Amino acid sequence: MDPILIHVMEATGYLIDGKPAATTVGLADAGTRMPWGLRRTQNVRFTPDAWWRGNPDSAWGGNVELKAFFKFVEDPETAPVADWQQEVWNRGFAPFLWVVSPDRVELFNGFGLPRADTDDRSNVIEEFSIEDVELEKLDQLAGRLAMETGRVWEQFPDVDRSTGVDQRLLRQLGALERRLTAPGLNHKTAQALIGRAIFVQYLVDGKLIKQSELERIAGQRTLHEVFEDRDSTKLLFTWLREKFNGDMFQSAKIPRSEYLCEIARFLSGTDPETGERSLFPYRFDVIPIELISAVYEQFIHSPPRSTDTKELRISAKKQGVFYTPLTAVSLILDETFDGLTGDEHILDLTCGSGVFLVESLRRLVLIKSNGKPERQIIRQILYEQIHGVDISAEAIQIASFSLYLAALEMDPNSSLEDDTKFRPLVGNTLRTGDAFQVELSRPHFDVIVGNPPWTYRGEESKDERYDSADIKPVQPRGESLDFVQLALRYARKGTRIGMVLSATLFFNKSSKSKKAVQSIVTSLDRVSLVDLSELTGWLFPKARMPAMVLLGRTRGDSRVDNPMDEIVFVHARWTPSGQQTNLIELSPNEITELPLSSWRRNDSLFKAAFLGCRHDLLLLDEVAEKFKNLRSRLNGLGKEFKVGLILGDRSKDASFLSGMSFVKRGITHFNISSNLSVFSERGALRPRQKDIYTGPVLLVGEFLQGRSSRVVTVMSSHDVVYSSVYFSVAFKDSEEDVGYLLAGLLASSFVSWFLLMTASDYGIWIRRIKQADLLEIPMPDLMAVAGTKKGRQIVNLVRTFHHLPPSEEA
Repeated sequence: MDPILIHVMEATGYLIDGKPAATTVGLADAGTRMPWGLRRTQNVRFTPDAWWRGNPDSAWGGNVELKAFFKFVEDPETAPVADWQQEVWNRGFAPFLWVVSPDRVELFNGFGLPRADTDDRSNVIEEFSIEDVELEKLDQLAGRLAMETGRVWEQFPDVDRSTGVDQRLLRQLGALERRLTAPGLNHKTAQALIGRAIFVQYLVDGKLIKQSELERIAGQRTLHEVFEDRDSTKLLFTWLREKFNGDMFQSAKIPRSEYLCEIARFLSGTDPETGERSLFPYRFDVIPIELISAVYEQFIHSPPRSTDTKELRISAKKQGVFYTPLTAVSLILDETFDGLTGDEHILDLTCGSGVFLVESLRRLVLIKSNGKPERQIIRQILYEQIHGVDISAEAIQIASFSLYLAALEMDPNSSLEDDTKFRPLVGNTLRTGDAFQVELSRPHFDVIVGNPPWTYRGEESKDERYDSADIKPVQPRGESLDFVQLALRYARKGTRIGMVLSATLFFNKSSKSKKAVQSIVTSLDRVSLVDLSELTGWLFPKARMPAMVLLGRTRGDSRVDNPMDEIVFVHARWTPSGQQTNLIELSPNEITELPLSSWRRNDSLFKAAFLGCRHDLLLLDEVAEKFKNLRSRLNGLGKEFKVGLILGDRSKDASFLSGMSFVKRGITHFNISSNLSVFSERGALRPRQKDIYTGPVLLVGEFLQGRSSRVVTVMSSHDVVYSSVYFSVAFKDSEEDVGYLLAGLLASSFVSWFLLMTASDYGIWIRRIKQADLLEIPMPDLMAVAGTKKGRQIVNLVRTFHHLPPSEEA
């Protein structure tokens, strides 16, 4: 390695005395494995001299880790820097490229779109001389300590995955689909055509189809020229159908020339969003096949934006189906594959386009071959050990082709000669149909992974999904836990399970949800739950609910085994670097263990195990033991919470409420407006009973206000109609002090803390307090306390607050 590069890397903490300063650093001339793993290298134009990687510990892990590349050049003006930028950008997870020359260091944005000009420097973030003071500045900005602590992201906010290869490809595929469907092409046909184009481009870029062979097969020298001619496209698709035993190209109807020309324009470098012509930036021989599969899965799960029929407009969002980003796949497989031998059988019951299956194949091959894959091992694992099910035939075809490409990618002698013809996967290890009804080729599997639907819109009764002998608690809404139950049917002793699920059902306060979740968790051993709620905005941007990862193993014979009677809770915090890089960052400080017995005894501890500290758990236990909850206290007074009216379609008579003051929103802490409108509607969808609006009545807001963490409460001494965003308790005149006392207690910081630790949504997803959350709050005897000195003090304070906003002291 050049002495100048060594000097720069020593000054920035990557090297010590010319050797790696940590296991995160690799040197090309030291014979270490390249940081992108075992990929074909015959087309690689860029070989770094050194690199930094974010996660060196996962020997057979995926490509989902940050990388920074270092390259020395004598003359940066004549070096093929534009080619290097293009390759780094296409790798998907490389935010920085360092180009070091005798007089300067250029730091390039690896997520920046590459340009066609060989001397383009538009992605240069900053330039440094080789002087010590400049290298010290570089060390502070992007040295090893800055990279490994995440401080680098504060310095470079423009280095963001939103401009990376996957996000740009996804946007352009969406625009291309709109250009295809606008003239009338069917939504599914358009997506299938785009998928075939992507994967054929992969074969061409990887030289699996050489230019001379493309010309022999289809009569054209480039792929975009093939798509410009319908007959050439038909010849190529026919040849590929024979090479790959059908699957993705089976019965592939060739659309009209006008549609094929849209594909040709895209492949020749025309941006389908803007219509501008430029360098075609993608190198599909460099983009990890897992990333291509993940992008295509996200693409096919995007709702159609065309003039398709109503049936085709049933979006994946409504079905609760969301693409699985590679970072979530990596999280699950890192855990479930730990300690495997390579002989295990893998199952994904909702495999989509095969993101989990592709990465599972790659990992099993590398484990079984000890990093030196051979065709025989690759094909054996592909044909016998990788299994998937999906209700979409199109998704299964994409999954099969993704697996074929992954097998070709790892094959040290990959080509499309006759002896490399694949056995069909569709109908064998890949099955189309309802996972609850399809017949699989094996009764049991060693690892079961996936991202099942989070909600359920099916027609059949949930009971029909289970045998009469399989009576277990089921979740009241949604179906993601149904798939975990189904996974248990295909499990044997010690089967590893890892799934992305909706977090909502885990935090839900309904008894049915609690029983369903506890049934699943107690069926497993070594359970870990990873709460991804804070990351859902960028991890699953189309989801309407937060995400949770469930990891565990099926229990064996309890007389022989010693199952772990603890759950591991991991809370993934939002961080600026995670937002910029789209990577899940887990800290040891966010890991908590909770005995199953403690959870069964006090289910309020569940959420607190994610968000709280040890003293929070102890305090929750203490108050649960000493005090009854609000539900019990209200029942003792013969009262209960009521919910306000829903106007809706105005189908039921509400005239009996006419003339009363009406609150839609407009209530603030302890204050109700004196200028309320009058209820004048003749009907409401749910008008409720009149007595719930009779004062004195305590109103409690469902949503918190502004940045305040306190529950909104107010006592109304007169009759008032209110909407369903409020809960209420009606009091008699003689009980009015109890209402003011309860208004004060519910607005206290203690209740804010309790709701943060236990409420269904608040602190996890949205700033909302459900009635069931309030009813679980520990409470003293309200009537007894209202007569004490401290109780009267609270009542008097709250009465004052209704006329004068509280001071800090108050």
